[in-house]
Amino acid sequence: MQIVKERIFWKNQIEQAWKKRSILWLSGVRRVGKTCLCRSLDNVDYYDCELPSVRRQLDSAELFLKNKNGARLVLDEIHRLANPSELLKIAADHFPDIKIIATGSSTLGASSKFGDTLTGRKIELWLTPMLLSESALFGNKKIEHRLLNGGLPPFFMSKEFPEKEFLEWIDSYWAKDIQELFRLERRFSFQKFVELLLTQSGNIFEATRFTSPCEVSRTTIANYLSVLETTFVAHIVKPFNSHLPSEIISAPKVYGFDTGMVCYAKSWHKLRTDDMGLLWEHCVLNELHGNLQTRNIYYWRDKRLHEIDFIYLKNRNHKEPITIECKWNADKFNPKSLHIFRKYYPKGENFVVGYDVGESYQKQYDDIVVTFISIEELVKLLQAY
Repeated sequence: MQIVKERIFWKNQIEQAWKKRSILWLSGVRRVGKTCLCRSLDNVDYYDCELPSVRRQLDSAELFLKNKNGARLVLDEIHRLANPSELLKIAADHFPDIKIIATGSSTLGASSKFGDTLTGRKIELWLTPMLLSESALFGNKKIEHRLLNGGLPPFFMSKEFPEKEFLEWIDSYWAKDIQELFRLERRFSFQKFVELLLTQSGNIFEATRFTSPCEVSRTTIANYLSVLETTFVAHIVKPFNSHLPSEIISAPKVYGFDTGMVCYAKSWHKLRTDDMGLLWEHCVLNELHGNLQTRNIYYWRDKRLHEIDFIYLKNRNHKEPITIECKWNADKFNPKSLHIFRKYYPKGENFVVGYDVGESYQKQYDDIVVTFISIEELVKLLQAY
């Protein structure tokens, strides 16, 4: 019997979203916990659209909704329906007192069954891998365990490194997400690309690196990456720039969605000290994604390889970029790249997110002030902007 966890943060996010729209699209990768989260909600009627009996029940959307006055409904795996967008559109336009959560393994736009009919009618919530604040809830507070096993709840709760489960996840992702929604061919090429991308996670992406081992064209590699981004399996972090000659202006960095999956691809069954920095950087990105519900996070690098891990923009302007450096050991922060960046962009706050930082403190580096901060405190500050 599966134990349903009380994921308070996400339950609150759902309640807040329902105050804005009656239709909520809950997205996220396979096994991230969408179904369990929905089942944990109070006073909801749950419908699993994978079941033929449920699909028959929902064939006539209007008749179904007429009998659900004021209800809170979960339509899990809604893309299994013949015309899911029609049901949601009717609900939004004619039954606004009915609250609906629709879930699927990918985004609405990933399927040809969804057009633009839901524009302005829905609100989206992205369920990311587990937040650090949820580690105790799922039975293990050790950060090393979170980084190695990753943030998919069933894998996180495994006492051993879940290598077999990661392999099964990749096979299921191909069969149930890629084949059904995108109908890609060349399974070997696609899965080889996923493997190599995870192995190189956190690095600058160059499509030509993948063409030979995957035996496909550069255009196909670009298409594969688009599919991975659409399904939340890869995160494309674009370069921040103002088109200065010294800046990198086009090459993105690409991160795998989960530290556990990265460890699996790299064959890391035990973590060394040297591994922690890269995984902590991934973990910080996940915290920003989950708590801020945005992909508008950038990085900065110049042609002399000076680099800032992440750039966050207030109000989506380029006037006061916030720098975020991720350090497993805060004492190893080197301000050289920050000094160069601030010559071009003098205004904005500077943060070092250290795993070993408890109470926040500041240091002065010539004319630059840097705040050393925990990820929890940084999230609170960014949420307040």
